[in-house]
Amino acid sequence: MATKVVPSDLAIAQAHKMKHIKEIAQSIGLTEDDIEYYGRYKAKIDLGVIERNKRKPNAKFIDVTAITPTPLGEGKTVTTIGLTQAMGKIGKKVITTLRQPSMGPVFGIKGGAAGGGYSQVVPMEDLNLHFTGDIHAVATAHNLLAAMLDNHLHHGNVLNIDPFSISWPRCVDLNDRALRHITIGLGGRDGGVPRESNYIIAVASEVMAILALATDLKDLRARLARIVVAFTKDKKPVTPEDLKAAGAMTVLLKDALKPNLIQTLEGQACVLHAGPFANIAHGNSSVVGDRVALKLTDYVVTESGFAADNGMVKFMDIKCRQSGLRPDCVVVTSTIRALKMHGGVGRVVAGRPVPKELTQENLPALDKGCANLVHCIGIAKNYGVPVVVTVNLFTGDTDKEIALIVKRAKEAGAEDAVPITVWADGGDGGVAAARAVVKACDKPSKFKFLYPDEASIKEKIEVLARKVYNADGVDYAPEAERKIKDFEARGWGKLPINMAKTHLSLSHDPNWKGLPSNYRFPIRDIIPAIGAGFLYPLAGAMNTMPGLPTQPAADVVDIDENGRTVGLF
Repeated sequence: MATKVVPSDLAIAQAHKMKHIKEIAQSIGLTEDDIEYYGRYKAKIDLGVIERNKRKPNAKFIDVTAITPTPLGEGKTVTTIGLTQAMGKIGKKVITTLRQPSMGPVFGIKGGAAGGGYSQVVPMEDLNLHFTGDIHAVATAHNLLAAMLDNHLHHGNVLNIDPFSISWPRCVDLNDRALRHITIGLGGRDGGVPRESNYIIAVASEVMAILALATDLKDLRARLARIVVAFTKDKKPVTPEDLKAAGAMTVLLKDALKPNLIQTLEGQACVLHAGPFANIAHGNSSVVGDRVALKLTDYVVTESGFAADNGMVKFMDIKCRQSGLRPDCVVVTSTIRALKMHGGVGRVVAGRPVPKELTQENLPALDKGCANLVHCIGIAKNYGVPVVVTVNLFTGDTDKEIALIVKRAKEAGAEDAVPITVWADGGDGGVAAARAVVKACDKPSKFKFLYPDEASIKEKIEVLARKVYNADGVDYAPEAERKIKDFEARGWGKLPINMAKTHLSLSHDPNWKGLPSNYRFPIRDIIPAIGAGFLYPLAGAMNTMPGLPTQPAADVVDIDENGRTVGLF
C-alpha cells in the first residue's frame, strides 16, 4: 500500500463542512415532527417513527465484526463507516447504526468510536464527549438506584436485605482504578450503613444494556423494574420495583431512549445510540435505533463490539433473539498486522509504536495467523449468514500478503474477501467491498441460533466454549456451580448467555493468540442481569472499571487560543 499523508482525525473532522441535521433527516424521510434538535448537527428521533413506518419492509441488515484485534484495534468502526460511505458511492440508500463512545477510552488509550481518517461520523468532538447526555442519564439512573438502596438500609431495612448480598455498585463514565474497591457509609450515624462496595464504568452498567435492548418506554420501565440488586436474608431477589426506584429511573431515561441522528463525512445518516461494552455487556447499538433505520432505507450497516467471539455472538444470540431482527450479511474486518501477530510475530502494546516486524512481509507468520480469521468466519457461518471479509490495509502491506488472506478467507467459506483503504480514501476506498456486500445480501440467509432457549445454562455455555472459544470443555468454580443451580431453580435458566471475557483472545486468556486449542474454558462466577434479559458468566479476570495508562490520552487534550479543541485523536 502506497504511503499517503492523512491529517489527524480531529483536523479532518474540524475542516469538514457538515450539513444541517435537518437536511440529513430529510434525506431518510424524516420530518421536523420526527426529530428534536440538539443544535445544528445532531438530533433525537421520536420513537413514533417506528410505528408510523411499520408496514414498510425492513432494509437489508449487515453486521460488521472482526478477527481478534490487537490492543490498538484494527479499524472495525472505520470499516463500518467506510462501507456505509462506499455503498453511497455505488448509489445505495444506506444508514449506519453505531454505539456511542464512552469517555473512559476517549481519555484513556483506545480512543473514541467515531471512526478515523476519511471514514468518520461527525460532529466528532460532540459524540466523543457529552453528546446528547445519554450516558449521563444512564449513570444518574444507575446511581439513583444505588442511593435508594443504601437509603433503604439506613432507614431500617424493611425488606430485610442481606447487606452481604448487594451486587449493585456505583458508576462513572471514566477510567478510575482507585474506585474498583471502596468502603462506603463511614460518615458516622448519619452517613449510612458501612459496607464494602465498588464503582464500574457507566457503559458496563446493566442500565446501559437495558437502554440498548428496550423496545419502547413501557419495555424500558419493565426491564428496569426487574433488575436484581441484592437478596433478602431469606434468599428472595430485591429489585428496583421493591425499592420504589423503577419509576424515577425511567423518567431519567425517557429522553435517552430516543435514538440520536448524526452524519458521516460523506453525508449518509448515522444513528448513534447506546454504548454497552462487548467484553462485559452485549456490545451493540440499540434495538430502537436499528428499528428506526431498518424502516427508512434499503441497507443498514451496524457494528458489533470487538471480535466475532464477543460482540457478534452477542448480536446474534442476545440482540437478535430478543428483538426478532435478523442479519442478511456479516462482514469480518481483518488486518495483515493483526494476523501476523496471531502467527507469533511482534508484541503489540497499547500506547507504543507498532513493532517493526509487523510492518515487514512475513508470509509464514501470516499464514499461521490466518487460523484466527478462518475460525471467526466459521463462527459467523454457524449462524447461517453469508460472510464477506475485508482487509483493512496499512502502509507496508504487500500484494502477496493480501492475496494470501483472500485465498484463506475464500477457502474458509467467505463469499468474498476484499482489501479496503477507507481510512485514507473514504468511500472510494471501499467500493469493491460494498459491491461484494450487496451481492452477499442477495443470497438467502438461513439464520439460526447456536442454542435453543430451553437448553440448560451449562449446555449453553458448553456450546459457546466448543463452537466459539475452541475449548475442549468447561470447568466451573464452586461459586459458579452454586449459582447455576440456584438460577435454574429460580427459572432464569432459559435466558441467553452473555459471556464476560477478554477481547484480546478467542479464549479467556488475553495472552493466547491465534487459535487457542486443547484447553478447558474456566467459569469462575455467573451474574444475573434479569432486566437486560441475560446471564453473564465471568471467564478469566474481567474488570468492569478500567484504569488509566502511564500516559493517558487526556494528557494532550486542550483548548487553543481560539477556543478549539486540540489533541483529541
